Parts: sequence; structure tokens; C-alpha cells
Amino acid sequence: MADTGPDANAAGAAQPTMRIDSSNVTSSYANTCYASSTKEEVVLNFGLNQSWERGQKDMQVQLTNRIILSPYAAKRLVLLLTAVMQQHEARFGPLDISTGRPGESQPATPAPARSDEPKLRPVKR
Repeated sequence: MADTGPDANAAGAAQPTMRIDSSNVTSSYANTCYASSTKEEVVLNFGLNQSWERGQKDMQVQLTNRIILSPYAAKRLVLLLTAVMQQHEARFGPLDISTGRPGESQPATPAPARSDEPKLRPVKR
């Protein structure tokens, strides 16, 4: 337990204690993520793309989770994920995201979005 004396309070004022209750947590796997935003929120839609065959005209993606964040929380998430990926690559080597899967080659350039619709960009594992 954290010290609650006056010196500890002054030193730890910027670092509140966070207690995490994971008793109701569920885990999901996603290999696709679509993001959109408005002025008030950022929406992340996660799902499963099970059609990995090249040259298919239609892809069926089953959305499984939607996370809605404030822009401030989304910005903090960007910073957190950037740091996590920097640590991952320092430990395991750089990741080449120009390929969809190890050994595959595909263009990394997304199709341009129309200016009147939110930018949706799939992220594949």
C-alpha cells in the first residue's frame, strides 16, 4: 500500500494510485481495425477478416468490438501504442507493414478517401 504521509503526498501528487479490477475483463482477437472521428469522439471498430485470398473483390469483415474515445484519450492511446511498438521493435526487430503477413508483399498505400466521408483505414495483423 502507498505511504500516505505528508512527504509521500507531495512527491506523489502527480502520480495517483491506479487500482485495476480485471474480474470482468474479456479478451478478443482482431486482425482488422477501422477508425473514424468527429469533433467530439474517435471510434475504433475491431473485427475479423477471414478472407485472406489475394484478388478477392469482396471481403467479409465481422466487427466484434467498438471502442469510443474522446480525442484526448485517443491522442494518449497513440502515444502509448507508439512507445509500446518502439519497445517491441527494439526487442524483436523492425516490422515491415508493407506486407499483410510474413512473406507476403502488397502495396502499403491506402486508397484516397473522399473529403466528405471519414477516413477509414484497415489495419491488418
